[in-house]
Amino acid sequence: MPSLSVVDMEGKNVGTVELAESVFGIEPNAHVMHMMVVNYLAAQRQGTQSALTRAEVSGGGKKPWRQKGTGRARQGSTRAPQWTHGGVVFAPKPRSYKFTVNKKVRRLAMKSAFSVKAQENNIIVVDKIALDEFKTKKIAAMLKAVEAEKKPLIVLDTADQKVIKSAANIPGAKTTQVNTLNVYDILNAEKLVIVKDAVSKIEEVYA
Repeated sequence: MPSLSVVDMEGKNVGTVELAESVFGIEPNAHVMHMMVVNYLAAQRQGTQSALTRAEVSGGGKKPWRQKGTGRARQGSTRAPQWTHGGVVFAPKPRSYKFTVNKKVRRLAMKSAFSVKAQENNIIVVDKIALDEFKTKKIAAMLKAVEAEKKPLIVLDTADQKVIKSAANIPGAKTTQVNTLNVYDILNAEKLVIVKDAVSKIEEVYA
């Protein structure tokens, strides 16, 4: 069972925490992690692209010239796709790119992502993150103290608006809660900065 040091907001060691082998110590499955990343990115797509087909562009009601005898190719409308101002062949229409992934696959992908970060020693457990006021400087100082300044993902046990809004101005930093964690954010982050109480919640959900 992997164990990690627990630090405070100043980076000082204040104890250790045992991580569940079933969540943070499994053999990572690259295929399911890739599937969940594709699923996440597909869900982010707006799907608002739209163009007009030949049935939707205005004009083109009259046949340009008679069918036979002119020496030219037969044409039925000036709004056919090969004409200037004609409609688009297989025009894109607003659609959703979302697709569902099996629940067991989602759970395996999450555990694989956690295990990858644990194997790379990119998980930092903080005793607690608490602010008396909205102060970006304090969050920046904490990230510097725990050596997680580059693209950290701060995982909170509950939505603390002081922490969330204070971290929002730090380039590359992102905050999330246990119930909104996803594989893409975990893999995209350089370091996972997890509150100690959030670790137990993660294990409760995924163990």
